Amino acid sequence: MSRYLKTLRLFWAAAIAAELEYRINFAIAALSSIFNLVGSLFGLFLFYRNGYNFAGWRWEEAIIVLGIFTILEGFSATFLAPNLSKIVDHVQNGTLDFVLLKPISSQFWLSARVISPWGVPNLVFGWGILLYAGGQLGLGLGNYLVCLIPLAFGCMSLYSIWFMLGATSIWFIKIYNVTEVLRGLMEAGRYPMAAYPASYRFFFTFIVPIAFLTTVPSEALLGRAEPVWILGSMFLAIALLYASNKFWKFALRFYTSASS
Repeated sequence: MSRYLKTLRLFWAAAIAAELEYRINFAIAALSSIFNLVGSLFGLFLFYRNGYNFAGWRWEEAIIVLGIFTILEGFSATFLAPNLSKIVDHVQNGTLDFVLLKPISSQFWLSARVISPWGVPNLVFGWGILLYAGGQLGLGLGNYLVCLIPLAFGCMSLYSIWFMLGATSIWFIKIYNVTEVLRGLMEAGRYPMAAYPASYRFFFTFIVPIAFLTTVPSEALLGRAEPVWILGSMFLAIALLYASNKFWKFALRFYTSASS
């Protein structure tokens, strides 16, 4: 474990040093995040301006869901996209050969090699929304601590799904459209699941588990999440993480390398 932590520190130090050579990009990313957040808040406001609410979700409660969604966007932009989107390039260019030869887990290398600071504004703004909404609703520190549990499991689930999609590049080189579909489905997490018809709620809970990424952590923060859903998010995250590792090992059986 200490070897992996030391390697991770070296990876991230080098990546941040390289990214900060273009510091103006951070300002551009922050402005982009602000505009996206304002657009999302305005879209949500259109539902609430005439007194409408999502099946009992007040305005402050609904923007908590948006805050969780914004945090997940920041997590994806900081940790997932810079790494997992490059799996296709490694397969196409044959550089996956060099990754497999390294004395370290190839899944770890592919998942943690790079970190991007351009997703940090979304992380900051997302937590800012949660703190603002929590202050309006009178939420305490305990609520935030409980929220961290399903939120962490949601990040694990999102990573596992994305990594398995990236692993399919062993068979299908052009999978960019598949990851875009995942991002499109993630957009449903901007709103509470109560906003959707029953068939959609079933789909976003048991087929594509968007509900476990945004709505369950939001309900945990509000103090009304049932323990079974929090446990469900834990079992789902563990199952998907295990499945991603097994699927990667299975996919490597079909990798012929660039030199064979």
